[in-house]
Amino acid sequence: MPFDPDTDIERLPTEPGCYLMRDADGGVIYVGKAANLRARVRQYFGATSDTRYFVKLLDQFLDRIDVLITSNEKEALILENELIKRHQPRFNVELKDDKNFLHLRIDDRVDWPRIDVVRRPRRDGAKYFGPYHSASKIRSTLKLVERHFKLRNCDDLSFKNRSRPCLQYQIKRCPGPCVLPVDREAYQQQVAEVVLFLQGRRDELARQLEAKMRAAAAEMRYEQAARHRDQLKAIEGSLEDQQMVDLRAIDRDVFGLYREGGLLQVVILLVRRGRLVGSRAFGFDRQGTPDAEVLSTFCNLFYNAGNPVPHEVLMPVEPDGAAALQERLAELRETRVALKVPQRGSGRKLLEMASTNAEHAFFQARREEAVRDGGLVRLKKKLRLANLPYRIECYDISLFQGAQPVASRVVFEGGVPKRSAYRHYKIREVEGTDDFAMMREVLIRRLQRGLAEGDLPDLIVVDGGKGQLNVAVAVFEDLSVNGVDVVGLAKSRVLDGGTGPDGAVVRSAERVFLPGVKDPIVLRSHTDELFLMTHLRDEAHRFAITFHRKLRVGRNFESVLDEIPGVGIARRKALLRHFGSLKRLRRATVDAIAEVEGIGAHLARSIHEALVD
Repeated sequence: MPFDPDTDIERLPTEPGCYLMRDADGGVIYVGKAANLRARVRQYFGATSDTRYFVKLLDQFLDRIDVLITSNEKEALILENELIKRHQPRFNVELKDDKNFLHLRIDDRVDWPRIDVVRRPRRDGAKYFGPYHSASKIRSTLKLVERHFKLRNCDDLSFKNRSRPCLQYQIKRCPGPCVLPVDREAYQQQVAEVVLFLQGRRDELARQLEAKMRAAAAEMRYEQAARHRDQLKAIEGSLEDQQMVDLRAIDRDVFGLYREGGLLQVVILLVRRGRLVGSRAFGFDRQGTPDAEVLSTFCNLFYNAGNPVPHEVLMPVEPDGAAALQERLAELRETRVALKVPQRGSGRKLLEMASTNAEHAFFQARREEAVRDGGLVRLKKKLRLANLPYRIECYDISLFQGAQPVASRVVFEGGVPKRSAYRHYKIREVEGTDDFAMMREVLIRRLQRGLAEGDLPDLIVVDGGKGQLNVAVAVFEDLSVNGVDVVGLAKSRVLDGGTGPDGAVVRSAERVFLPGVKDPIVLRSHTDELFLMTHLRDEAHRFAITFHRKLRVGRNFESVLDEIPGVGIARRKALLRHFGSLKRLRRATVDAIAEVEGIGAHLARSIHEALVD
């Protein structure tokens, strides 16, 4: 029976907790939190003229409301985070993992800390710095750290198994602690200086380096003084690239928000030690809930995802449950956090800057979306498709010397990659190197499942020419697949003669083959539709090659270790996981092999002798 506000609201408790709005199929369409569940839900059905986008849809979607009672509002905040991640409701903000943002990681608790690039921070006790918005930005930071502070950047496996210094040592970017006697205290001091640099405390670091430089010069340690001088110049140069936006030398995250109807853009300015070091932007649609509720939920998800919590968080409006949210942020940071809505001064200016950035990001996203949509429309027209190709799947087959064939599927939605939908396929039924039969097997497996689950794309692209396309068309006919377009994309090839008058390689154009059409379609150079198709095909090829390389590594292990008594499947996997390659395993000592879980000293000796022989 559908939810009846007149009677069902009075049955709700007045305690704090979370409410789950469900549709007729039982699916969760919205999750919210409240200090008083009954009062909060009543607001959705009050007599006031509520024009919010989401509220207009309640009559259409809402079937019932479930509640979960908690002891206090902070517990409700924590529970809301878990429920949103579990159910992914269509009308909540969804903070998806964005793999485009990079972080630097240093674990200064180990003996010889290294600097590492990671996609996603974790709560593992290490220090994380970022996010960095581009590979070029993080490369320039790493280059400065390696050149002037000389921390190792090799992985732990290489560090443990080296017998001589690597190239980084040769070019004077690492002291070589893997094999050389390096002063541990001096190395840890370098780590502390890098942490200061990455935390944005560069003025403090510059003062320390200047004092060290003068002291070394006074003691006639001129080589050391010159090194500190070079470090100081590098630090001062990096300070020139940062904009001073706040005289208070503290860390702040400044939230800006811009919306039009159900479309919403949130921007976070990252201010570290008073300097603007970057920003992050998140776009959402179908968000009709009030700004205070959106910011509360978004902030909760953002910091629970592992992003570092600063000293202060500035908001344009006070979020729902501000006291509980502030308490939760303090728990995550393990020290006090201020949650503010400044009305004047530098804080207000930062909010205005964030709001301007949010508005710019909103319209930039709309422009990019319009360009992508225009490219899809032109692609539909150019390839004579029945559907607008919003969801495109591309398939590629990969072999290496005729062995271990695999296939890949990559998915684009709205003209951009949807990496969570990428899939690998191991070829199960085809013997030999029959590309056509392999493509048939993969498409049959995909389409049979899609027909059973009602999940089919708008367009399928097969990597290849007429042969691969004819295979796909035959599969469509055998399975009675309707409503899905299919094309073949043939890579450009070097033309007869090979080179032009100027010596440049002459290649054919990219060609798209259509079912039942003799001549291929040639997409015009430098167009959105050509870029989309080639990007799609290159992604499929890259994804297949990566999977194939991984399988070959595993196979090399199997072929060599199969003949060693006592090494079964579990121990092979443990060795592969620990050493990463057969080459590294061959270089390992008996003691290093014995450190692997499940490998004792006796078996380690047998493995070492078998590989050395």
